Amino acid sequence: MGNYYLPKGMRPSTLEERKQFYSSEFSLDMVKKWFSGWRGKIVFAVIIGRHTRIFPPEYEEDASTTILIDNYVDLKDVKGWILEFLPESVYYDRSVYDEQGRAIGQEMAFDLDPENLTCPIHGSLEDKMRRHEGLSFCEVELEIVKNETIKLYEELSKRFSNLRVVYSGRGFHIHVLDEEAFGWSAEKRGELAKEMKNKGFMIDEWVTSGSMRLIRLPYSLHGMVSRIVTPIDISELDHFNPIEDERCIPSFLKHKSLLRG
Repeated sequence: MGNYYLPKGMRPSTLEERKQFYSSEFSLDMVKKWFSGWRGKIVFAVIIGRHTRIFPPEYEEDASTTILIDNYVDLKDVKGWILEFLPESVYYDRSVYDEQGRAIGQEMAFDLDPENLTCPIHGSLEDKMRRHEGLSFCEVELEIVKNETIKLYEELSKRFSNLRVVYSGRGFHIHVLDEEAFGWSAEKRGELAKEMKNKGFMIDEWVTSGSMRLIRLPYSLHGMVSRIVTPIDISELDHFNPIEDERCIPSFLKHKSLLRG
């Protein structure tokens, strides 16, 4: 990952560590619970090694490709594909499809990441890009993004009643699970995204508008930072610290920490 810097304890996962996580720690039961009430078949996707440049040799040509997993029997089958690719990232498509494969709705989400803000220490995304540190972030940025997520949640709570916060590994996602919101048009989602942006919230507009359909799968491993993508109750978010919180630290890091101790 070049000259990137990350918060203490975060680093890219090796292929063996990815295999260990998805073999023994990845919870299909929790994934199934996340999708309870979902209508239609879910499309999953993986990116093997676009940013980390860590990938199985046989998939070198596809390391940066977004690979869809839409031909599967059940979640165990999906897990099998993940173990085959050992990806740095696993996603799902927020669009809801009918039996003919036509999109009939989409889960709305808000994405808040460090690159959307200006760090008082490391500067803006443009500053980082000039130093070839585009995806870098520090503890200060992580804290700013967390506080921004809390404020955005409070704002969205004025409109929606079923919101879920997910720690994504580098930032946070707010999922809008209100039934009505699934039926919003792309235009209406885009208008809300612009409204939130104009209010000063540092979101990725193309995620909320639906132009970017993929979002990181809860309970998967963020292979760039070795953290588990973890749903967090809003009441806990103020004191949540992914550098130390046991829920989002994979076993392979806990084991190495014990060995050092």
